[in-house]
Amino acid sequence: MTDTSKLIAGRTGQWEVVLGLEVHAQVASNAKLFSGAAVGFGAEPNQQVSLVDAAMPGMLPVINKHCVEQAVKTGLGLKAQINLKSHFDRKNYFYPDLPQGYQISQFKDPIVGEGEVIVEHDDGTTFKVGIERLHLEQDAGKSLHDQDPNATYVDLNRAGTALMEIVSRPDMRSSAEAAAYVKKLRTILVYLGTCDGDMEKGNLRADVNVSVRKVGDPLGTRCEIKNVNSYRYIQQAIEYEARRQIEILEDGGSIDQETRLFDPNKGETRSMRSKEEAHDYRYFPDPDLLPLELDPAWVKEIEASLPELPDAKKARLQSQYGLSAYDAGVLITEAARADFFEEAAKGRDAKLTANWVTNDLAAKLTAGGLEITESPLKPDAIAELVALIEEGVISSKIAKDVFERMWAGEGRAREIVEKQGLQQVSDTGALEKIIEDLIAGNPGQAASVKEKPQAIGWFVGQVMKATGGKANPGTVNQLLKSKLGVE
Repeated sequence: MTDTSKLIAGRTGQWEVVLGLEVHAQVASNAKLFSGAAVGFGAEPNQQVSLVDAAMPGMLPVINKHCVEQAVKTGLGLKAQINLKSHFDRKNYFYPDLPQGYQISQFKDPIVGEGEVIVEHDDGTTFKVGIERLHLEQDAGKSLHDQDPNATYVDLNRAGTALMEIVSRPDMRSSAEAAAYVKKLRTILVYLGTCDGDMEKGNLRADVNVSVRKVGDPLGTRCEIKNVNSYRYIQQAIEYEARRQIEILEDGGSIDQETRLFDPNKGETRSMRSKEEAHDYRYFPDPDLLPLELDPAWVKEIEASLPELPDAKKARLQSQYGLSAYDAGVLITEAARADFFEEAAKGRDAKLTANWVTNDLAAKLTAGGLEITESPLKPDAIAELVALIEEGVISSKIAKDVFERMWAGEGRAREIVEKQGLQQVSDTGALEKIIEDLIAGNPGQAASVKEKPQAIGWFVGQVMKATGGKANPGTVNQLLKSKLGVE
C-alpha cells in the first residue's frame, strides 16, 4: 500500500518517486585491488602508483586477497548470498584517468548476490531495502583541470583502489528514506571495518537513480545522479530531480535516460551524458584474471569473525539495559559510542548514563569537532557523575554545572562537588525550618495550594532559591506536601 505522505503533489495529481542507490565504498585496505601500491588520503600526486596502475607493457593484475575478504565480510553483514565462484570483467568505457583504457569490474557473476538492510525511520518504524548485488571494481584516478590553463593534469593515486559497489533494489520512496538507507549502510560498513565511511574524502559516495510515476503505473524512466557524497546533498539532489521530472511529464514531455551531476551551490542537477546500457560498455571476462573461487570453509571462518552488528547491538542494549528503542538507536550509530556507554553504565542507572552520553557529552564533542574516542572525559568520569546523582549528593540541575566544570578541566566530579560545596541539602531539619518560615510568611499562597495543588511549584521554587539550588527536590516536595496537607 502506498504511503500518501511520501507522494509529491503536481498540477495533474500525486506522483510517487522511486529510488535505487548504487553506493561506492572504498575497501579498507593498505594496498590496491590488483597491485601492491599503497592506499591513503593526502599523498602528493602520483606517489602511490605502481607499474600495474600505470598500465606499463607486460604488467599483469594480481588479486588482493584482503580486498576479497573485506567484500565477503560485507556481504555477510548485509545478510547476502556469497557467490563461491565469480569472475572479473573488463568494462570498456573511456576513463581518461585509467591508463589501461578500461576498468576491471564484475558484471554477470559478482562476488556477492542478494541481501537486505533494515532501515529505521525517524519515528522508530522500519523499512526494508533489498540489496541486488555487491561487486568489486577499481576506482579511477583524478583529472585536474585547474593547474594549468592549457593542460589537464592527471593524479593516479586513486587509480586501482578497491571499491565495493553495493547496488540496492528500487525500494525507497522519499529522499529521507534514501538518506536513512545510506546512513544505515555506512554504520554497518564501519562496524565491519570494511570501509571507513569517510564521505568527505570520497571513500563513500552514492549514485542515485531517480524516477517518478503516478501511483500504480509502471516504473518510469530513471536518471542517475553521480557521485553524491553527503546525506544532505543526496536529499537535495533527489528532491530537485523528482520535481524536474514531474514538470517535464506534466508539460507533455518525456524523460531521457541520462547521467546527471548535482551542483550543491545551485541545489540542482545538470546533464552529464546520455545513460549507457550494459552493452555499451562491451563487458568481457578479463583474460589476465582467473575466475575467483572461494573455499566454503574460509567463508565460514570470516562469518565466525564478524563483530556484533548494529541491529544485534541495538536489541541487546534494549534487553540488557532496559533502554528505549530510540536511546539504543542513537547509541549504536557509532560502535565507539555504544562501547563508551557500556563502560560508563557498569553498575549505574543505564537510562541516566545514556542521557549524559547522547546529550551533554555528544553536544560538547560535536561543538569541539571531536570523535567520542577523543573525548577528554572518559567513561569512568561520566559514571562518577551519574553515581553522585543516584546517591542524591547532587541534583540533575547541579550536575549540569559540575559537568561544565569537568569539561573545563577543573577535575573529577566528586572533587568539584566538594571543592565548590555543591552537595544537595537533604537535611530534613534544615529544610523543614525554611518551609515552615515560608508557609508562615505566605498564608494566602499556602491556602491556595489546597484548591490548586499545582501551586505548590511556587513553594518549591522559593525553597530552591533559599538554598542556592542545592535542596534535594524529592525531599522538598515530600516535606511541602506534608506541611500543606496535599495528597
